[in-house]
Order: sequence, then C-alpha cells, then structure tokens
Amino acid sequence: MKTVSIITVNFNQPKVTIDFLKSVKANTSAEEVEVILVDNGSMENHKEAYLKAYPDLIYIWSEKNLGFAGGNNLGIKVAKGEYLLLLNNDTEISENIIDVLTSEFVKNPSIGILSPLILYFEDQDVVQYAGFTEMNYMTARNKAIGYMQKDIGQFDLESRETGFCHGAAMMCKRTDLENVGLMADQFFLYYEELDWCEKFKQAGKKIWFTGRSRVYHKESMSVGKESNIKTYFMTRNRMLFIRRNTSLLNTLIFSVFYILVACPKQILIYLQKGRTDLIKWVFKGVLWNFKHSKDSNELGFKI
Repeated sequence: MKTVSIITVNFNQPKVTIDFLKSVKANTSAEEVEVILVDNGSMENHKEAYLKAYPDLIYIWSEKNLGFAGGNNLGIKVAKGEYLLLLNNDTEISENIIDVLTSEFVKNPSIGILSPLILYFEDQDVVQYAGFTEMNYMTARNKAIGYMQKDIGQFDLESRETGFCHGAAMMCKRTDLENVGLMADQFFLYYEELDWCEKFKQAGKKIWFTGRSRVYHKESMSVGKESNIKTYFMTRNRMLFIRRNTSLLNTLIFSVFYILVACPKQILIYLQKGRTDLIKWVFKGVLWNFKHSKDSNELGFKI
C-alpha cells in the first residue's frame, strides 16, 4: 500500500495541471505516493498529456463538474494511501513535503488535518497562508496568519494548532474519515474546507499548521479575483457554513448582521468599483439559503 495518496482536481486547466504533475513527479517518490487526478467536467479530455507528465497517474473522468468538494470526494473514494494529501492543481510543491507532513502525524496523533506554509507562486517570498485565526461565528470572519508578509524564515520552525487548514494544500489520515466523513458536496466552491475542519474538531481532532514545508500557489487562476461565480458562492456559502456549524440562535444573530450590514457593504464596494453586474449574485447567494433552509444538496447556480 502506498503511504500517501495525492489528490487533485482539474477543470479546464490542462497546462496548469501538467505543470502540477511535473512538480509532483520531481519532488516525490513513485514508490511512496499514488497520484489521483479527477478531471471534473472539463470541456476536453487531455488524459494522454497527463499520463505523459506522470505515467503512473490514476485518472478519473467526471462528465459533470462536481465542484471542489465533489471532485476531491471522488478521488478520496478510490484512494488507497494511509494519508491523503489534497492539493490544488494550481500549486507546485517542495521536495520534502511528504516526509514533513507525515512526520507531523506520527509525532502528534491528535492531528486530524494539516496544512503547510503556502506562498504565492509568482512572488515566492510572499506568504499567503501560515495558519488561520479562530472564527468569529457571529460574523463568520477570521484572518489568515502571515498573509502578505515577506517570507524571511519566520515560520520555518513552527508546528502548531491553528483555526483552519487551507484548501489549496491539506493532509489527513484516511482512517479518520470513517468518523469525519467526506467534504460536504453542497458547498461546491469555497468554505468546504472550513466546514470539513469543523467536522474534524467535532471528532476530537486538531487542526494543524507546519512551516517546515512549502507549497507555491498560483492563486485565482481557476475563477479570477472578481466574478459572478466567486461572488455567488462566497455569499451563499458564508451563510451556509454558519447554518451548518452553529446554533439556531447564533445563525439568527449572524443572519441579521449579514443581511443588514455585510451584504450592503459588499454591494457598496461593487458600486464604487463599477461592478454592478455582480450585485445580483449577492442577492442570489443570500436567497439560496432561504430557499434551501433544510440544507439541500441542490447547487442552485445558473449563469
């Protein structure tokens, strides 16, 4: 049995995915890892190009785009490794990642899910993620530790509990999923890894960060900085996350804040930027939660 199953999801990004596979091949041992690529409703099938980049690749074709959560869940279901390492296809890894991450679990069995230091690919001395603060459940806000700091080695020796992992790179043990379960498909995009972390916490496991290994992230290549897709799912899923992970009273307090303060503020920002095309997606995101008050699995997104 392989020690680690690396799982990644592609959606219409063949070049980025090939670069990812080349990075994995250069920085891991084929005897130690299996690599699973879920082609998630892409318009074209580039299987042969992917196999050329990584000949031992386990390739899964999905006719339908299942989103980040659904695509990764498809890969998790076939994974055989003791550890599962979920990596965005728009990342490239460092050579020590497997040894560092697995050793963290060995040293501390209470770890449920773990993320490494994440840096920006195009500016590799700038930090994107060195952990997250705890969530304020009244506002559904927290902060990324180290965000936009210059990397001068300040996180190199850190290994600590953190609020949440980062969806671009996170490892867990396959056996823990018997209690935790898969990611919630209904998120489709955004907040699914935060929701998953909550499930690990509820199972008595710790959320962990280590700065001893690095991942380089080509941020926002999939969706873009501002788009109808991003606006819709960020709005919708912030509310869905609170509904799924807090009490009814907390949900009511958050909803008042969200509808009367946070959403109007976001709409004002779009008006100032001249992005009036995004405003309707704020309303659609909030409305979805009222239409699906029982946490339906329906995605409810149409352009």
